[in-house]
Amino acid sequence: MTVKYQSQKIAQYFYTFAVILFLVQVVVGIIAAIQFIRPDIFILNFNTIRTLHINALVVWLLSGLMGATYYVVPEESETEVWSYPLALFQFWATVVAITLVVLGYIWMGLNPQANITVMGTQLLNEGREYIEAPRWADVLIVVSVLLFLFNMFMTMMKTRKWTGIQGVLLFGLLFLALMYLPGMFYSKNMIKDQFWWWWVIHLWVEGSWEVIAGALLAFMLMKTIGAKREVLEKWMYIEVGLVLFTGILGTGHHYYFIGTPKYWHWIGGIFSSLEPVPLLLMVWDAFRTTREARNVTNKPGLFYTVAHAIFNFVGAGLWGIIHTLPQVNKWTHGTQITTAHGHLAFYGAYVLLVISMIYVTLPAIRGVKDYNPRRAYLAFYWMTISMVLIVLTITGAGMVQVYMERLMGLDYVAVKTTYNLWFWILRAIFGVGFLIGVSIFVYDFFMLGREPAEQKA
Repeated sequence: MTVKYQSQKIAQYFYTFAVILFLVQVVVGIIAAIQFIRPDIFILNFNTIRTLHINALVVWLLSGLMGATYYVVPEESETEVWSYPLALFQFWATVVAITLVVLGYIWMGLNPQANITVMGTQLLNEGREYIEAPRWADVLIVVSVLLFLFNMFMTMMKTRKWTGIQGVLLFGLLFLALMYLPGMFYSKNMIKDQFWWWWVIHLWVEGSWEVIAGALLAFMLMKTIGAKREVLEKWMYIEVGLVLFTGILGTGHHYYFIGTPKYWHWIGGIFSSLEPVPLLLMVWDAFRTTREARNVTNKPGLFYTVAHAIFNFVGAGLWGIIHTLPQVNKWTHGTQITTAHGHLAFYGAYVLLVISMIYVTLPAIRGVKDYNPRRAYLAFYWMTISMVLIVLTITGAGMVQVYMERLMGLDYVAVKTTYNLWFWILRAIFGVGFLIGVSIFVYDFFMLGREPAEQKA
């Protein structure tokens, strides 16, 4: 098993950066979990650690998706990447920009006075949750994505070959770049600011990223079980339609308490839960229609692919709908229940997606015909069981929080430090379990295809 085009190997650069950041993100997340128990345990405060944790998650997933695209588009277009030097430049420019941003966060955490205002914007951290990156970093990120899209578009134009998978994939990536733009301006009016803020936070995750997931899932099912392209693309187009319809309307489930009209309550609560459904149906229909022709050679790739579809539905769909309806969200909004949904949704929808693409494509990139999948399975069970336990723990903490704060009127700090203390201890313990799984995966990534033959029996 080898790549058809040498330029597809650029994917490994992005994969490597993603995997390293994944490990860093989890380590930082455990530190944040411990800080819920002992706030003074680390030199950086919780807010800085949380910023690093969330931003590392977003960046490593984006890096993984870019790497996957560099593999998929040449194969679908049946040609080499238009400009290999441009791809390398875009990779290293992205690495340098992200490194500078991270160093800026750390420096501001150690020295808050360093976050000076330059030309009307703060130099190191803009202070808007989830999109803390300073303006200069925003510009660099958008430019990087546009260079990436230009390279992919020109690759397709070389042969003028168009497939549904590459078209939907690039549409999702273009949507991703466009949806980042509303976060680059802000208003002193809180309602207006939150309105546009959610266009980034929601329509990135439940808009463009789900479109990208649909295209990559279709590609992986073709490669792992030989599913029919026409079957996969049918569900892929349904996914795009649902994302454009329900994803945009579903933004309303974030508008409950910022002063927007109440009709957004029901619109957002109902439609936001429908997006992962086509992905699950795509997997089911792919297996149904390829029952006789199926010949699985890459079992880890297929294993993670199916797991991604299932946990995407569970995390983004089921764990989301339990508190998106207005009658429930009235009590759960802004509690740890939201945090639980976020953890399971990101893990199922995007973490497993990137790992799936790595296991589907990396053997071909490295020319590996056969390898021992034991570590891949072991990493999955450590990560998945630990994540489920983390989510159940946080959900329990959220239920206590709702009852104590919203119904009994107790103080947030009292609930956090007294009634939820054991939940935070358990979350930190299960976080270590997740770190073990990630460490196994990272080790497997670097060792896959590089061990002596006798060790791969």
